[in-house]
Amino acid sequence: MELKSTRRIVTGHDPQGKAVVLFDSAMAAKQRGANGITLFWVTSEFPVDAAGSADRAQTAIGVPPPENGTVLRIVDFAPAAPHAAPVDHHQILLAMGIDPATQGYARHANTHRTRTIDYAIVLEGEIEMLLDDSEIHVKAGDVLVQQATNHAWVNNGTKPCRIAFILIDAKTPSAWQKNWKP
Repeated sequence: MELKSTRRIVTGHDPQGKAVVLFDSAMAAKQRGANGITLFWVTSEFPVDAAGSADRAQTAIGVPPPENGTVLRIVDFAPAAPHAAPVDHHQILLAMGIDPATQGYARHANTHRTRTIDYAIVLEGEIEMLLDDSEIHVKAGDVLVQQATNHAWVNNGTKPCRIAFILIDAKTPSAWQKNWKP
């Protein structure tokens, strides 16, 4: 899959308080497994300090945002490879920056959950979002609001699927205590 770059424009203020563009450049996607990931911004506090001029995209981060924080990224999901070799779910979670001890039922090798509210905006392509015992087909133009649910993204198509994700730290849902099993 060809990795795409995306133009990112970040505004802020100069020393006199005038609104200015702080950053305006193409952000290159980085390969993670078969997928491409472009990180645009990370915050680590709420309310957010909007006075800074540092490039918060330089923050080292896994999938979830920092406590009381947010993350904005685009993920390009490659089509699933037919007859792919099995993967180690535990290792995938660690690579995502997710503590395996916080996870629920693993329906698929990429199943995970984060203590977040996720806004997912499908920009291009189509993909399946697997939940514990159901799935939903989404396509370009669809918007999902995910409330800390156990899920996996699986691209069963022939073209990449591009999704913009905004993750916002949240409280641990009481439903996580139920440890649902199929």
